[in-house]
Amino acid sequence: MYLSSYRSSSFTVSSFTLVFILLLPGFLSGQNSESKKQLLPVCIAFYNVENLFDTIHQSGDADFEFTPQGSNVWNTPKYLEKLDRLAEVISKIATDITPDGPAVLGLSEIENADVLEDLVKHERIKDRNYQVVFIRGRDRRVNNALIYNPKYLTVTNTISMPVVAEDIPELRTRDHLVVSGLLLDEPMHFIVSHWPSRSGGESRSRPRRIAAAIDGRSAVDSLKSLDADAKIIFMGDLNDDPTDESVLNYLNSGGNINNLSEVQLYNPYINLAKKGIGSLAYRDAWNLFDQVILTQSLLGNDYSSFTFYQADVFNKPFLRQSTGRFQGYPFRSFGGGVYLGGYSDHFPAYVILIREVK
Repeated sequence: MYLSSYRSSSFTVSSFTLVFILLLPGFLSGQNSESKKQLLPVCIAFYNVENLFDTIHQSGDADFEFTPQGSNVWNTPKYLEKLDRLAEVISKIATDITPDGPAVLGLSEIENADVLEDLVKHERIKDRNYQVVFIRGRDRRVNNALIYNPKYLTVTNTISMPVVAEDIPELRTRDHLVVSGLLLDEPMHFIVSHWPSRSGGESRSRPRRIAAAIDGRSAVDSLKSLDADAKIIFMGDLNDDPTDESVLNYLNSGGNINNLSEVQLYNPYINLAKKGIGSLAYRDAWNLFDQVILTQSLLGNDYSSFTFYQADVFNKPFLRQSTGRFQGYPFRSFGGGVYLGGYSDHFPAYVILIREVK
């Protein structure tokens, strides 16, 4: 299913990137200037964009609310403003570390491929030449997707994996999107996921997220069965926090980088959650549902291949509600059925990988 041979690609590194990564605080501490290595940072990000829909009703899709005649009175000016808002965010994620921003960006709540094509052609980000990966899944409303900068990533294979649970036959949630390719000639796999919501209550809906976690872990294990050292990045809006049982026990992840079992994934967002950092807010409490999780093959101190450096939530002030009852919350597109003209009800999450310049 996954290709065993890969094409090569070329890449030119800017001097800005090299100088910046060498000056990151605390990095390569204890080494003298002669032994320091030039290192390239690459950003891998995820963003739940809160319902990116066009204005056209498609037969068979649950999209009528996002039409001019629908409950959201969704029209061309609102659609264009939504695209502009999202492009602004994407244009700024992690640019303090790498001027190209996300090399790979997983997305959720995407209606179709057309809205992605409109997004990547937006003036704010068109120079990055983002390419689109979209496969319609079983959910009739929204899907997962991925965009990537071809200067960094060459895609070799894509599949969509439905979430199936024998004891929940009615489950129709978003498929896992699995994208394989070469990140600057290095084999890498990306799984984009959006687990079932907490609608009906956290406890009542929990089995649905556990089912998504089990199938997500199955996707990871399938890739590892082909290559035990496969570098896999699992990203998504999990609708659970890093310390909930679906993420800890069923996806099988841990946050102590020095105390992981052989089969555990590394979830840096466990540590961010302990610091009170969130990606969305609800009833005056923060949750960290948006996470980027890695196989242990991306850990260590061997920078001859891509290695995890840091994780963060992109929560700059411009993304926050500036006034009112929800001051500090993500500045969203809709609230209480009213169009607010914001960005999304989620903040993006991202990780930085680093590798010696070749």
